[in-house]
Amino acid sequence: MKIIADSAVPFLRGVLEPYAEVRYLPGRQIAPEAVRDADALIVRTRTRCDETLLAGSSVRLVATATIGFDHIDTAWCAAHGIRVATAAGCNARGVLQWVAAVLAHLARTQGWVPSARTLGIVGVGHVGSLVKEYAEAWGFRVVCCDPPREAREHLGFRPLEEVAAEADLITFHTPLDASTRRMAGEALFARMKPSAVVINSSRGEVVEGDALLHSGLACVLDVWEHEPQIDRALLARTLLATPHIAGYSAQGKANATALAVRAVAGCFGLPLGTWYPPEVRPSEPRPVSWREMCGTIGGRFDIEAQSLSLKSDPASFESMRDDYRYREEYF
Repeated sequence: MKIIADSAVPFLRGVLEPYAEVRYLPGRQIAPEAVRDADALIVRTRTRCDETLLAGSSVRLVATATIGFDHIDTAWCAAHGIRVATAAGCNARGVLQWVAAVLAHLARTQGWVPSARTLGIVGVGHVGSLVKEYAEAWGFRVVCCDPPREAREHLGFRPLEEVAAEADLITFHTPLDASTRRMAGEALFARMKPSAVVINSSRGEVVEGDALLHSGLACVLDVWEHEPQIDRALLARTLLATPHIAGYSAQGKANATALAVRAVAGCFGLPLGTWYPPEVRPSEPRPVSWREMCGTIGGRFDIEAQSLSLKSDPASFESMRDDYRYREEYF
């Protein structure tokens, strides 16, 4: 059995080697000749898994150590008998704490309290649900948009245009697909309050960068169109900017790798169905007050320092991601 794995997937080395030949490659270097005789791939977003990569190969499973899967042609894989496994929800608390750091920074620098702000949440899945839960407990008025969930569950979620018009802060937590690509563009920005802040930690292509740049709206971005070649003008306009590391907690990464390993184990009958990285302490979720969060988040994640680093050296976007020291989740 042969496995090709992205060399940046943490905690993985040595786990599958007793059962398979494992070859580690940088994600962008995983090419057709490398996967031709492979049985499984463990990838991240930097590897496009489609006909170009997989045609004529012996691959039976693509496991991505990410919540998003827009880098995988799932229809082509399904038509050719290739299973796809994702790590949905793996880093939800990591992203929650990135959002918390953003909110704490904005409250301090702009001089407001949660009860004076309406937070719009677009996408109420694993991440958005957590943001909603904590933001409401902190005192924000929260309005939510999630058309697929609303159609299924009739929860009272609002249309996107209404959420945008009411929000003082709007945060995006959607997957990237045909319905969400550039869902935030010129028309949506025109509906928003001039003082509103756009926050995106979902996928760069959910927000149209040029339209955001010319809208005059303030923004906080973790994800960008055309990564890692990010728009320097848009970068300069951000209140805070990070290099696609919102979900980069130790627990989130451990969860993602564990889910990928378990997917391989389930597909090929390996005795790793409950494996979890032994060096990582699992999350212990708990409530946290606004006051405690604001007083502690900076010591856990200095988002201002990270933003200054990216703004001073945007060419290092990819190395900042690959060399990032994972944060510890604490709520």
